[in-house]
Amino acid sequence: MAREPQAPGPGVPVYVISVAAELTGLHPQTLRTYDRIGLVSPGRSGGGGRRYSLRDIELLREVAELTATGIGLEGVKRILELEHQVAALQSRNAELRRRADRLQQALDTAVGALREHRPNLPALRPSAPSPFEDRPPR
Repeated sequence: MAREPQAPGPGVPVYVISVAAELTGLHPQTLRTYDRIGLVSPGRSGGGGRRYSLRDIELLREVAELTATGIGLEGVKRILELEHQVAALQSRNAELRRRADRLQQALDTAVGALREHRPNLPALRPSAPSPFEDRPPR
């Protein structure tokens, strides 16, 4: 049974510079400049030609929007760096929240088991409220 071809993933570099320029509305020389200063880093073909992914195309569109509002290229570069940093911190925060939740569940289980074996155990000293309770919705 023949398999249907699948579209490449968002990170797969497939678009040559002329197609990327058409998809973003930018001139090919502008794309070369953005590559040179590190705003976007397209993949390379075996012969060294630039190959842009869907993710690169989205990034180039974002750069175009920012520059259209009058933000300079260094400002755009800093904004993109900060957006990347925020995304990484949000991911790390979510990971730490999941870990804290698992640790709290393990602690609750251990305390419950201890109380079953030692029913006369004095109440544990109340601790500070958990910083994970009543957290704002995401």
